[in-house]
Amino acid sequence: MPNPARSDAMLAALRLVAPGRPLREGLDRILQARMGALVVVGDGPEVLRICSGGFLLDADFSPQRLSELAKMDGAIILSADATRIARANVHLVPDPDIPTSETGTRHRTAERVGRQVDVPTITVSEDMSVVAIHRRGEKRQLEPVARVLARADQAMQILERYRARLEAMTTSLSALEIEDLVTWRDVAATVQRAEMVRRIAEEIEEYVVELGTDGRLVLLQLEELMAGVEEDHLRLIDDYRGVDGASRDLIAQRLAELDTEELVDVVDVAAVLGHDADPGLDSGVRPRGLRLLSRIPRLPESVAEAVVAHFGSLARIMRANLDELTDVEGVGDVRAQTIKEGLARLAEASILERYS
Repeated sequence: MPNPARSDAMLAALRLVAPGRPLREGLDRILQARMGALVVVGDGPEVLRICSGGFLLDADFSPQRLSELAKMDGAIILSADATRIARANVHLVPDPDIPTSETGTRHRTAERVGRQVDVPTITVSEDMSVVAIHRRGEKRQLEPVARVLARADQAMQILERYRARLEAMTTSLSALEIEDLVTWRDVAATVQRAEMVRRIAEEIEEYVVELGTDGRLVLLQLEELMAGVEEDHLRLIDDYRGVDGASRDLIAQRLAELDTEELVDVVDVAAVLGHDADPGLDSGVRPRGLRLLSRIPRLPESVAEAVVAHFGSLARIMRANLDELTDVEGVGDVRAQTIKEGLARLAEASILERYS
């Protein structure tokens, strides 16, 4: 399973130093020259309060200027968008009481600045030839593009297998819904798989951020694999969320907050959906029908929601005749016929695919 997602603040910092960005080129130049550096991306009042000495530049940023300024011992202060060099050769004086796990002077200062001030603080290690970013107590070491690409490719292969399995499970669930044979175990297992797919995709998105311009092909693959998955996942939650009043988005958030051990337990997944532990997971449950209705061509989502709100379950929708369907606001004779024929086609296709 993927590692815990990094914070949005750290992802924003990684975008600034992604391959293809001028700041990354400047950092690479410093590494190639076997020099060290301390770079703060942000020149707001909270940063200036911990600055001492140095000199004001206020010059346009360029990779060449950054590498030249790194020859001096002090820190380099950039604007928040890294388009200007504000100050150079600055002595940073963060709160010495802030705890740090680093050892070198430059790295201890960087961690303290990253904790005290909400700006990316970048260190280039002269001895280790490593670039690290500190922000809000998080530390991220930049890795070679080839290594990140290898990880992204591996994650993509896992995603393809999980996506194929999810497709098979949703097809099976559709057939069970049409036959009115769904159990909570079937639902929890499908939601579990969908959440696993979402987490793997989220990890690949982080790799795309780290890869910068080198991640365009990975992003195209990811978008192709994940087309429609998120929407289908939310409709699945909407179909089976309990009667405790929790919204679809709240349940999706609770699923995202489950740790790995909780996610692999279908009992915990079912509990998030609103299933009571008694009766067990093998008890029957009826879907509202929104997911299957969304697969009928040219049926607006607002109309599908009105039909679900009127009938309450997929079983009742499928048993409804044309007159009963036209009683729903927004459903005329043509749409009623579309719904009946669409559900009939889905029923035939799902059952044939399941038992073929």
